[in-house]
Amino acid sequence: MTRTGAVILAHDLGTTGDKATLISADGALIAAVSVPYPADFGAGGKAEQSAEDWWRAVCAATRLLLADRPGVERDIAAVSFSGQMMGAVLLDDAGDPVRPAIIWADTRSVAEARLLVERFGMREAYRVTGHRFNATYSLSKVMWVREHEPEAFARTRHVVLAKDFVVHRLTGRFATDPSDASSTNAFDQATGDWSDAILDAAEVPRALLPEVLPSTSVIGGVTPAAAAACGLLAGTPVVLGGGDGPMAALGAGIIGPDSGAYAYLGSSSWVSLAATAPLHDEAMRTMTFNHVVPGMFVPTATMQAGGASLQWITEVLAPSGDRRYEGLLDEAADVEASAEDLYFLPHLLGERSPYWNPAARAAFVGLARHHTRAHLVRAVLEGVAFNLLTGLQAFAENGSPATRMDAIGGAAHSDLLLRLFADTWGVPVARRSLVDEATSLGAAVVGGVGVGVFDDFSIGARLSERSRPVDPDPARHSAYAVAHERFLDAYARLEPWFDASAASSS
Repeated sequence: MTRTGAVILAHDLGTTGDKATLISADGALIAAVSVPYPADFGAGGKAEQSAEDWWRAVCAATRLLLADRPGVERDIAAVSFSGQMMGAVLLDDAGDPVRPAIIWADTRSVAEARLLVERFGMREAYRVTGHRFNATYSLSKVMWVREHEPEAFARTRHVVLAKDFVVHRLTGRFATDPSDASSTNAFDQATGDWSDAILDAAEVPRALLPEVLPSTSVIGGVTPAAAAACGLLAGTPVVLGGGDGPMAALGAGIIGPDSGAYAYLGSSSWVSLAATAPLHDEAMRTMTFNHVVPGMFVPTATMQAGGASLQWITEVLAPSGDRRYEGLLDEAADVEASAEDLYFLPHLLGERSPYWNPAARAAFVGLARHHTRAHLVRAVLEGVAFNLLTGLQAFAENGSPATRMDAIGGAAHSDLLLRLFADTWGVPVARRSLVDEATSLGAAVVGGVGVGVFDDFSIGARLSERSRPVDPDPARHSAYAVAHERFLDAYARLEPWFDASAASSS
């Protein structure tokens, strides 16, 4: 049973903005708004945002939702959060940022990640944390600040993730949950707590890290100061929430081994499933997060620039005009890329799965004089599909094959992409009915469970519907299987060049 007469306010702090939604006690989407904020991408792998921009966006989005529904603030049973993972927000004694937040895409801490490997060991790290040591994770980013900005590090008293910063602003309390903690490179999945051995190797004091509490924990009530800023009622319960990857899984109804798999097509993109234990791939191509569902895990293969590659090619080829993105997709639907031996390596921000190489770079391979912008766009789409296929193959090789896929995230609106993914991956691909709101929906479910509006997490699968699946075309799947091997070969041949280029510029 659910508790009627209540609504959940959920915030999803993504890379491009905050999406806020109101969800009713029966699971209906009442309203959704988005408030954007900028990101600072710079040379050398820099990727930062202002945590204060996150807070302003949360307040603005909340007020937008409340303004159109006078009195609804009295019905809000909980505020809950999903947030971008793997970042580092360094705060002073008062809980204010000492520098801009370093977000997931930042790869400047290569030397620090290498030091962790030397001191602790890569395979041991993978066994303990479910992840490789890598410059995209929180721990090496903290080490980088200590090395390069000692004054900022000297003022640091707390290190948190994106959603944890906003939760602190609302309640005055510092905490994180297992899903976000598992994205830091410092969390022991066996003990469910920070790894003292890894923190010792990093020489990062445990006292900087928040306590780890269940995602459904009611952290406290909205303080009077926060209420004045956001328009909420003081005392409104705040539920901790979790990282956006596991939240997306919950919003897509992926809560157990029988739930199938899903693809998230946002700025970063990934394929994922739910399991009762971490999935340890011998080649360490994939990683495993803790789920927001207690006792469950989320094996994942994440690429750095999935939707970001589509955004980039749109900005380059069609910088202005109405429906420019849709127009480019329409053009791409009428041409072939890999069938004409044209490939795109989608490593604009380095790469996580499957290569875990911050030095990796994007490249068009096989360009010929007759290729048009339609061919370039088609190659980008195929490159994203090929890269995610490698992750799905890793799942299958480790006993967890995907037999169907649900697609969420902005790019999942495209029928062309659903067809391309089905043909490339060789499995039926369906679109969830709440494509853009799936992550917020996951946060709402966690919030509702936390305050007793929802009985359990299974409601997540019932709050959105699957479209009619797109079945793969056997002939095209066979052709893409051959093309995928060419795609992998192109990277393997270019990887020494990527690494040499990075070494010469360091």
